[in-house]
Order: sequence, then structure tokens, then C-alpha cells
Amino acid sequence: MRKYLFLLVLVFFMNGCGIIDHYFITPPEDTAQELFENARAHMNEKEYDAAINQLTALNDRYPFSPYAVQTRLMLGDAYFLDQRYDEAVDVYDEFLSLHPRHESVDYVLFQMGVSKYKSHKSIDLPQNELAEAVESFQHILDAYPQSTYREDSLAYIVKCRTRMAEHELFVADFYFKSSSYKAAWTRYTYVVDNFPELPEIVEYADTRAKVAFFHYQQEENTNKRHPSFIKNLFRWL
Repeated sequence: MRKYLFLLVLVFFMNGCGIIDHYFITPPEDTAQELFENARAHMNEKEYDAAINQLTALNDRYPFSPYAVQTRLMLGDAYFLDQRYDEAVDVYDEFLSLHPRHESVDYVLFQMGVSKYKSHKSIDLPQNELAEAVESFQHILDAYPQSTYREDSLAYIVKCRTRMAEHELFVADFYFKSSSYKAAWTRYTYVVDNFPELPEIVEYADTRAKVAFFHYQQEENTNKRHPSFIKNLFRWL
């Protein structure tokens, strides 16, 4: 009888240890390999948010693992594919700082440029992203002339500079419609001088610049005939 009672107590104790472990012992963390493989599986399924979570955990817990370089690169791609372009740029920029001689630098520069191009939403907003995108693409052309991203970089430079020119025309047209002819003429002239590779845009800007200058000259002549102009002129003679 005592033998059976002892066995019963022993079984209960062993089960109790399992319960205690369940509630009080922290389960082991995923290994670097497990996190990386999970992230890659999520990427393949286009579950980018889940992939970002796995890659961020991997980067934080195992910054010096054999997967560290690939993790940072994949994290930038996950943000990019999730259309979180500002965050993608931050990750790509960090990658370039940490691995300036990596074989994928031209790819990272290209991804940075495309991210900045895509993050620019409206013609009436500042053009900082587009100018920075051009710098990234130009860096590829200058430093990696044999890069497989060369032709695409050239195409994106044209796209970026077209948008930049269109922004200048948008502002110039606004000034013209507001009868601010001198400001309009200045903007149109800027386009003519700085975007010679865009002939259609330059032709439009050149025509509008002449019209704006004509109106500006008319304003100046009218102002010179105004009594207040003559009064002020004699005041300073």
C-alpha cells in the first residue's frame, strides 16, 4: 500500500514540476537560424510585416550572427516591398555605413534611389527626395559603371529630373496666374537653364518665360509712369 502511495506522490510531483516549469521558466528563444528561416518564409509569402518582426528580432538579439549582413539587407527589402519607403531608406543607409565594400552596394544604392523616388507624392511638395534619389543613381553611374543597375539608374534619373522640372513649372505657372510675372519669369528661366535634356519641357518654359517677361516689362513701364514713382524718384535724386 505504501509502495503505491509513494508512486502516486512521485507521479504527482513530476507532473507538478511540469506545471511549475510551464508558468515560471522562460521558454527558450528562437535561434538565429530559426528567426532567419521564418523571416524568409514570410517574405516568400509576401507577409512583409511578419517578416519585419522576425528580422528586427534577429538583428536585435544576434547582431553578430552569420546572418547579420543578409538580415539587414532583407529588412530593407521588406520595408520597401511593404511600401514603407522612409524606413527602407534608413535601413539601406545603415547597411551602407556598416558594409561600404559589400558586393551588393550598387543594389542598395539603387533601392535607396527608388525608395526616395516613390516616397515623393505630390508635384507641389519640396523636391528633396527627388534630388537625393538622383544622387543615389548618379553614384551608381560614377562608382559602378559596369553595374547591372546602370540602365535602370539612367531611366530613373530622367524620371526624377522630369518631376523636378514639372515642380518648377507648377510654381512658375502659379506665379503667372497670380500676376507675379517677375517671379514666374525667373522660374521659367531656371527650367530652361537647368533641364536641357528635357526638350519638351524646355520649349514650354521658354515660351512662358517670354510671355512672363513681356508682362513684367509692361508692369515696370506702368509703374515708372505712376505719379508715386516720379515722386519717389525726385525724392532720391
